[in-house]
Amino acid sequence: MRATSVGHAGILIECDAGSILCDPWFVPAFLGSWFVFPRNDQLSPELSARIEQPDYLYVSHLHGDHLDEPWLSEHLRRDVPILLPDYPTGEQERTLRSLGFTQFIHTRNGVETELVPGLSVAIHVETSITDGPGGDSALVVSDGRHRLVNQNDCRTTDLTALAAHGPVDLHWLQYSGAIWYPMVYDLPADEMARLCSAKTESQGARAMRYVEALGARAVVPSAGPPAFLDDGLFDLNVIDGDEPSIFPDQRWFLDRLDAAGHRGVLAIPGTTITIGDEIVVEHPMPDDEVRAIFTDKRAYLGSYRADWSDWLADLHRSWAQPRTDIVTSIAAWWEPLMRLAPTVCAAIGAPLMIRTDNGDDDLDIIIDFPNARVVNGSSADAVGLEPGFRFVIARDLLETVVAENAVDWSNSLLLSCRFRAWRSGAYNEYLYNFIKSLSVERMTKTEAEAASKNARLHAEVAETDDVQVGEFIVQRRCPHRNADLSIFGEIDGDDLVCTLHGWRFDTTTGQCRTSDDHPVRIRRRGT
Repeated sequence: MRATSVGHAGILIECDAGSILCDPWFVPAFLGSWFVFPRNDQLSPELSARIEQPDYLYVSHLHGDHLDEPWLSEHLRRDVPILLPDYPTGEQERTLRSLGFTQFIHTRNGVETELVPGLSVAIHVETSITDGPGGDSALVVSDGRHRLVNQNDCRTTDLTALAAHGPVDLHWLQYSGAIWYPMVYDLPADEMARLCSAKTESQGARAMRYVEALGARAVVPSAGPPAFLDDGLFDLNVIDGDEPSIFPDQRWFLDRLDAAGHRGVLAIPGTTITIGDEIVVEHPMPDDEVRAIFTDKRAYLGSYRADWSDWLADLHRSWAQPRTDIVTSIAAWWEPLMRLAPTVCAAIGAPLMIRTDNGDDDLDIIIDFPNARVVNGSSADAVGLEPGFRFVIARDLLETVVAENAVDWSNSLLLSCRFRAWRSGAYNEYLYNFIKSLSVERMTKTEAEAASKNARLHAEVAETDDVQVGEFIVQRRCPHRNADLSIFGEIDGDDLVCTLHGWRFDTTTGQCRTSDDHPVRIRRRGT
């Protein structure tokens, strides 16, 4: 078996029985904010031909850095068999069918499927809306002799499931950031630096838990970081190491792997890793040129940026939109969804202000979740409404996502980092779940998940078994996403930290420091 990096989370997996192309991403994503790093627009013709003729295609989930609709539409035959994760809705299949693809292999969650003799796969899914639009997935591939786990950015909660298929030779996983927090928030510089550092450490700790649980022969840091080439975003790149950003590059995680005694493999687009008695790594360029990507990263990004400057200029011009009655449009769209999701709206608990950043023509739109309505911020209906959250978005971008009826604003807008944010209190997962779920299908699922979670939250505190974390006895399951705290729990000073998502709990009281009303049962051992 050999695995060739296509860039970011993209992998071409090849063995004697066939090949699987995973998450090919080439066209910049999220309003042109994210570019593949290192760049993958200069692959060899021979590799490009192999990438465009796979036996199977696997798309882990619907985010734009995994599902590259423009590239898929232009470069793959429409009858390539597509391996579908076992998601509870058919949205991913519908999206791919809309691009013209016709052949689908429906897998069952976690069940190993023989595609042909000598090539088997198992796809494990995470189906909470917090995992992305409709969920996320990880792929296990076996040729009967060797096994590769492509975890990409799937935050698998049941690590025993991924490891249950047998010993792992090669483990590809995300370690770097894939979110807009905290960089878009209005914060003092020292607080921003502190939060970025804490978020980065949380990401690394979570990734190391996966590494330790799977115990692969070698680990490949992948699925990030992106490169930010646009003028207003360039400072999000981690170049010198002290930037307020959550996007460290591969060197940072390779150092962590080495310090913990694990073998890490640096893969750039075109790097081929052959699995046999030995694991052999071949880069598409001399080693000194590979090193220069990282040791002279500013120059590398500058050249990359110059090559794409015309494309970015054209993109910016494409955002010009006619002004519409956007308050009425959002009200007609969102108010029925709010009525469909009373549990979600109650859990959000406060209005969201969307402020358009348009110079002399600013507009405030108030999303009044408690009363399931959308109002103009300058109208009488807005009097007395105190927003608990605020997004500041360029009017053209807001008009664009509304005109597109974008059902997942995380994918279509927020991951671009092209907005500013503020909140009055703790993180509120329900707000972001709402704006990832802007269709009846998605909101129905999100409301059902919220209602179920609300019903079982206090029962879980009373009924789950206990585990030891450091010197403390704590309930096994994290109340946020049900992560096993015997695996993901750590004590950090006066806090219990769930490293799956970085949530923190006071070890004295059990109160959640990250979000309201998510306590844990915890006591010091021996008391």
